[in-house]
Amino acid sequence: MTKRISLAVLASLFAGSAAASNLDDKINEVVAPIVNPFVGMIFSTIPFPFTDVQVPWIVLWLVVAASFFTFYLGFINFRGFKHAVQLVSGKFSDPKAKEDGEVSHFQALTTALSGTVGLGNIAGVAVAVSIGGAGATFWMILAGLLGMSSKFVECALGVKYRNTNPDGSVSGGPMYYLSKGLAKRGNAAFGRTLAVLFSVFAIGGSLGGGNMFQANQAFKQVVGVTGGDASFFADKGWLFGLILAVIVGIVIIGGIKSIAKVTEKVVPFMATIYVGAALIIILMNFDRIDDAFGAIFNGAFTGEGIAGGVIGVLIQGFKRAAFSNEAGVGSAAIAHSAVKTKEPMSEGFVSLLEPFIDTVVICTMTALVIIITGYLDTDTGLAGVELTSAAFGSAISWFPYILAIAVVLFAFSTMISWSYYGLKAWTYLFGESKTAELIFKVKFCIFVVIGAAMNLGPVIDFSDAMIFAMALVNIIGLYILVPEVKRDLADYLERFNAGKVYKVQQKQSQTEAVEQ
Repeated sequence: MTKRISLAVLASLFAGSAAASNLDDKINEVVAPIVNPFVGMIFSTIPFPFTDVQVPWIVLWLVVAASFFTFYLGFINFRGFKHAVQLVSGKFSDPKAKEDGEVSHFQALTTALSGTVGLGNIAGVAVAVSIGGAGATFWMILAGLLGMSSKFVECALGVKYRNTNPDGSVSGGPMYYLSKGLAKRGNAAFGRTLAVLFSVFAIGGSLGGGNMFQANQAFKQVVGVTGGDASFFADKGWLFGLILAVIVGIVIIGGIKSIAKVTEKVVPFMATIYVGAALIIILMNFDRIDDAFGAIFNGAFTGEGIAGGVIGVLIQGFKRAAFSNEAGVGSAAIAHSAVKTKEPMSEGFVSLLEPFIDTVVICTMTALVIIITGYLDTDTGLAGVELTSAAFGSAISWFPYILAIAVVLFAFSTMISWSYYGLKAWTYLFGESKTAELIFKVKFCIFVVIGAAMNLGPVIDFSDAMIFAMALVNIIGLYILVPEVKRDLADYLERFNAGKVYKVQQKQSQTEAVEQ
């Protein structure tokens, strides 16, 4: 029955593809008056303290929380970095924990990264430095470092309060630690309310920003490099969407294990290609590196020629970091909850690598290329992904084609990760059953086609706002629950320093000693 319904919907999409623009307009006319107030509320601005500069309040909400968690947990983002790398490398992978999860530390990390590494790193950074100048890069890095602490808190809680289902699958994330964690404190009704709100927002964000927007941007990039208006796909968004939906469907049908197997290969590949190309360009312009970093530091604290001065530069950097790594949004906690471990704190350590890789490494590389190639100071009229593409293309002529592939891979990986986030929010509301899972997965694939075939401006804006509404709800819970994270962290570190946390090398040594 579900298959017949989905085929009927797809058939209607194909039949109406010729009138897509008209349909876009009609949908926007209906949707805009309904969603615009919500979008306006989430992205509304307030005066930055002690200044006249306006800043989106959601950015302050995320950055202030990240700063608080950093200080409260004793700069865990820095002192936990080495241990995080050890965990990801498999140094502390306990085979006895296989019953308590579905994926490895590395797979959980790449799955969560695939949900954040994307157009924000390519287009968003270009927008940030275009508006805020080179100095925005400094504040972007700082916000990324602070965001590591937010990830630590939410992902540690995600594992601690996860549910293991009868079939061995795992369900976790903010909806579970909000409901169960607050219930422990006698606030069951409040926790349940927050959990339901988070789930609704996560479903909306999954279908929109994590799906339709990605499909739409991937389609436009493919059309752009295959001839523009003369491209075979130029008027066939539905066909591109259908192909993409089939590929996405094949991956997500297998659940988190299937998604993780794809992301553990795709994420390192696309990150290596992108960062590698950036490093080549930076080395080709080695003599300009000092000037680039000089511009970054000077711009960060002078803000000359930038609206709002230093504060204006700071806001652009913070905004890009917050929007890129999603620290505090709670989405990553859903992926990390599926990890094979008996130690919730261990996954907190692993997760703090995400903002570092996403923002401190990849976003910074994008900014450096734009600055070093001189495109930041050139009045080209380009913006977003076009500016990044032109900057890379100035040194590597064929790179725009590689960038197009990267955008498609970024979009694809983001979609499969967000399908899992939306699925877990869906099953939290409607129950853990194969039928509920199938309904959501079919729905998700249909929305891939819709996203590629239509622009749906207000709908995309609304779904984007829903992603950050997740942060509003999630961070309230993090403030309430962070004291127990601090206690659990102290206990974990005490046992770790005493050699009581499972270590692969230790176990191997013990086995060898017995054999001898």
